[in-house]
Amino acid sequence: MGVILGIIVTLGCVIGGYMAMGGHVQVLVQPWEYVIIGGAALGTFLMANPMAVVKDTGRSLMEAMKGKAPKEQDYLDMLSLLYTLLRQLKDRPKSEFENHIDNPDSSPIFEAYPTIQKNVEFRNFICDYMRLMMVGNARPHEVEALMEEEIHTVRHDALKGYYALQAVADGLPALGIVAAVLGVVKAMGKINSTPEVLGGLIGAALVGTFFGIFASYAVVGPIAAKVKLLREKNMRKYFVAKQTLIAHMNGSVPQVALEFGRKAISAHDRPSINAVEEATVTAGVIA
Repeated sequence: MGVILGIIVTLGCVIGGYMAMGGHVQVLVQPWEYVIIGGAALGTFLMANPMAVVKDTGRSLMEAMKGKAPKEQDYLDMLSLLYTLLRQLKDRPKSEFENHIDNPDSSPIFEAYPTIQKNVEFRNFICDYMRLMMVGNARPHEVEALMEEEIHTVRHDALKGYYALQAVADGLPALGIVAAVLGVVKAMGKINSTPEVLGGLIGAALVGTFFGIFASYAVVGPIAAKVKLLREKNMRKYFVAKQTLIAHMNGSVPQVALEFGRKAISAHDRPSINAVEEATVTAGVIA
């Protein structure tokens, strides 16, 4: 909603200001200029990125439109899940706990938190390191280094859509100039026409420059920035899980380990200690 509202406000101010200066809106209606710029931008986007990145960029655009980012309840669910798993690791036989880690799709623990269970990549991140902890001979500093390397890789993959959109935004002003040059070439073909005709052709050509710059800095660039912001927010859960698990490996009891993870959450979305305690009580009942 924020993206759509921002585009409406931006267009309203730009077009409204243009009309207030005495400009004629019909001059801006140059569909073939827009086809040249939009088509060239789409073509370069497809040339520069493999299909996997193209699809992920589409998903990131949908996330930007919806403003999809973890909220306080999402972090509470994650901390509750980690608490339950750590308690199970401590109190249950290894064979019984291993069933939850090896088959998270059918695990009642994971089924209690459907949003995490559906996020296969993050769920596997938790299960993989729980399995290392269950083995028992992994050193905490080595596991932490491995976690950081994996998180770095996941972050790089998550931001590919952002880099692709930013590349398009960077190229749009130049594509606007291409459209303008083609418009000027068309105008030069009618150099013997009246000044009114030539003026109209030159004005139509300049619309291409306007649209390229406007689309770059007022549409695609801000959307790319929002995609990056949301993807970075979604990466925060990996750091929370890392801090919690490493704290437990260093000897902290599950309740204390959760505090390490809670402190890794942004202050705006961080649940209170009381909220975490209430959630872990519920998690204990579920377990």
